[in-house]
Amino acid sequence: MAKIIVNQSKINNIEEVLGICPFGALEEVDGKVEINAACKMCKMCVKKGPEGAFEFEEDEVIAINKDEWRGVTVYVEHSDGEIHPVTYELIGKAKELASKINHPVYCVFVGNNIKNKCKPLLSYGVDEVFVYDDEELDKFRIEPYAAAVEDYISKIKPTIMLFGGTTIGRSLAPRLAARFRTGLTADCTILDIQENTDLDQIRPAFGGNIMAHINTPNHRPQFATVRYKIFSAPQKVENPTGKVTLCEIEKDKLQSKIKVLQTKIKNKVVGIEDAEVVVVVSRAFKKQEDIKMAEKLAELLGGQLAGTRPTIEASWIDPRRQIGLSGRTVKPKLIITCGVSGAVQFVAGMKGSDYIVAINQDENAPIFDVAHLALIGDIYEIIPMLIENIENMKKNQKAEAEFALS
Repeated sequence: MAKIIVNQSKINNIEEVLGICPFGALEEVDGKVEINAACKMCKMCVKKGPEGAFEFEEDEVIAINKDEWRGVTVYVEHSDGEIHPVTYELIGKAKELASKINHPVYCVFVGNNIKNKCKPLLSYGVDEVFVYDDEELDKFRIEPYAAAVEDYISKIKPTIMLFGGTTIGRSLAPRLAARFRTGLTADCTILDIQENTDLDQIRPAFGGNIMAHINTPNHRPQFATVRYKIFSAPQKVENPTGKVTLCEIEKDKLQSKIKVLQTKIKNKVVGIEDAEVVVVVSRAFKKQEDIKMAEKLAELLGGQLAGTRPTIEASWIDPRRQIGLSGRTVKPKLIITCGVSGAVQFVAGMKGSDYIVAINQDENAPIFDVAHLALIGDIYEIIPMLIENIENMKKNQKAEAEFALS
């Protein structure tokens, strides 16, 4: 690991030196300057400090034989064999990446009584599904699941491992990355690949204000997690040619200190990621009580209410309903934005929607650049009009239906 060495003999004025670091990582301990855990490796001390006082020492880079690592693998997230939709989205991206470097697409499927549930994966054009089917893998427990995927990686050596940005994916991926002493990029929004198989991983940073471009050029495999609804699932293939391979692993590797005593089925709540209609509120609403009219609009359309980051920070909307790079990503059939200006961070979280209706009184608002329908005007006038029109339309439909039955 790279480090900064402090040469105490080159420091004459300690107080002056302590003020160099913008992160407060330099401190005086027993008359000596030391670097604490706040260090960001910005090397400001090397550049601005007394000559020779701070030296940046980089580790020797050991070149890896990238030809030994082949294939793009998707970890199959599931619940008792029911595959999570994020898996299919990752397969779509894996196929895109693999096609650029002429690599196969693999899936690693871990669980109990799952070997007969691979057909949906093959139907999306996966080349091979590696299955770890064992009674010790009946319910997700981090130790045996990590052991199974570790065994797969050691044997197959895929160059890329993709996980869903879910509770399980975020638990499993970092543990495996640590075991292989390689990098992990969480919540990627863009993935691309170079000819030498280096994965370009792009994700929001600093609250979505910048986009970080991350590479892992000297280690394999390359790990990344991706949130649900970021990518699109591929089209199914007519004549799948992929195969299923059953994998064996020593029983002692599946031991766990965790015992599942009982499981309870949680009532499924339709989140904004799964909603077909989403109505988005913003700080254009003068007070929290006014959001009720947006709630009513969403209810009439059978949709969900969501918000921008300022409405979350104001505690007007549940944080789980935030749309944007620092929130959730949605792809509804219809999204109606109410007073949303259209900041880049927000648009990135909803631009995949089938139909975008934007309401804003500023005709130059950036949201109109991505909207399919622009309603220029005051939300306090337009939303009530929409509600009235929808209610009248439903009344007419009901009357027509009753007339047809009479």
